[in-house]
Amino acid sequence: MILEMSTNEYWIALNGISGLGGVTYKNLISRYSDPQKVFSADYKDLLKIEGIHPNIVKLIKEFDDWEPVKEEVEKLKKLKLDLLVLTDPAYPKNLYNIYNPPPYLYIAGKITKDDKKAISIVGSRIPDVYGKKVTEQIAAELARNGITVVSGLARGIDSIAHRACLKAGGRTLAVLGSGIDFVYPPENKSLYKEISQNGAVLSEFKIGTKPEASNFPRRNRIISGLSLGTLVVQATEKSGSLITAEFALEQNREVFAIPGNIGSKLSKGANKLIKKGAKLVNDVDDILEEIGGFIGAKNKKKVLNTVQIEGLEPAEMLIYEILSNEQLHIDQIIKMSNLDSSTVLANLLSLELNGIVSQLPGKYFLIS
Repeated sequence: MILEMSTNEYWIALNGISGLGGVTYKNLISRYSDPQKVFSADYKDLLKIEGIHPNIVKLIKEFDDWEPVKEEVEKLKKLKLDLLVLTDPAYPKNLYNIYNPPPYLYIAGKITKDDKKAISIVGSRIPDVYGKKVTEQIAAELARNGITVVSGLARGIDSIAHRACLKAGGRTLAVLGSGIDFVYPPENKSLYKEISQNGAVLSEFKIGTKPEASNFPRRNRIISGLSLGTLVVQATEKSGSLITAEFALEQNREVFAIPGNIGSKLSKGANKLIKKGAKLVNDVDDILEEIGGFIGAKNKKKVLNTVQIEGLEPAEMLIYEILSNEQLHIDQIIKMSNLDSSTVLANLLSLELNGIVSQLPGKYFLIS
């Protein structure tokens, strides 16, 4: 009966063995190269695999529950999805190299070799105006520099990062905490479709799996695992984004954080990461310099910045430098510049008209 099964069915069947974790699955594949050979292997030979328990070997040798496996493969075909397995050359190398990579991924869209140059962006589901603006800016600049943006399709920072990347003409990957057929949140249905056409939506969970809370930590290890580094924009002290950052550290990847107002709950998580050693990010160059290998892209960005601020008047340059690290209220700018209010307002208007500074609600300003 085993010989009649398809390749995908063997992968799915082996993953369904109770108690068989991702690490042992990878060890089995490293030894036997494909799941069909695992099912055909000698009992004593299987016991030699690092991390395997005799009970697991027994379940493998006695497995005969093929009907639900066949049903899963039929769903794949019906939904026109791909199953990207661990041994496929297209399987993301960044993800393959983590401690416990998923044996396979359900894919809507396409992963390319260029997606190895990826940065994940995560953060609050209810960011403030500053968080939204910074996310849009960083995601767009990463896209323009040929970096794939990875996130989780959730409300807030995730969705903003995906959209900004797509708008800038870049590639983006969305990792779900549900089955790939389950769009959550539901208002992201059109975004899901756009990502699948300009990147990929992916999940390790069976088709039909609902977005339960226990799924998201597992999902987060994939978000960080696909990336060279993870950027946390805004996060409370108990934000799930910090779990993604922890996974990034465990996977020996870079962790970046956007500094925020010390009085804001939304900034506590990111500020705490910076205190612990995360790379403080003021602009996209801070990320590009850290991940390396993109000198051409970095030089282009620096030239653009130089051209943009050429010819600024002394007062304009002073205000530009004051705003270089954070958003500030008009009163703070006046105080720090030692200029009168009318001079500050006139120069801010000039900077706005030139696209260098943006005004936020409440008379706050930041570099565009």
